[in-house]
Amino acid sequence: MSELSKILYVEDEPDIQAVTKLALEEIGDFTLEVCSNGDEALEKAVSFAPDLLLLDVMMPGMDGPTTLKALREINEIASTPAIFMTAKVQPHEVEEYKALGAIDVIAKPFDPMTLSDNLRDIWNRYNA
Repeated sequence: MSELSKILYVEDEPDIQAVTKLALEEIGDFTLEVCSNGDEALEKAVSFAPDLLLLDVMMPGMDGPTTLKALREINEIASTPAIFMTAKVQPHEVEEYKALGAIDVIAKPFDPMTLSDNLRDIWNRYNA
């Protein structure tokens, strides 16, 4: 199983970006490419070559599901696992995100101290 190290993270809220970046880089020791919107993610995805896509659902312009759909059309990124982060975590909503191709959903607000472990747990289950 490959190790999770590089994460393409797409989030439009600067405060959430900052907390997540700190949680994943300082606590989780991940390499992060932070994008503020879907267009930026499409520009950076191939050259960054992430192990995982971490996408906010609700963003102006291109939302998370639309961004994921667009990333899936890029050969180099087409099979990269994706996780959505959202406050919308009713069971039917989570099922919709998984139907779009996400391997899991992380609820917002999240605990910055456990976010890295949560991602690793999801990654390990996905790669089991």
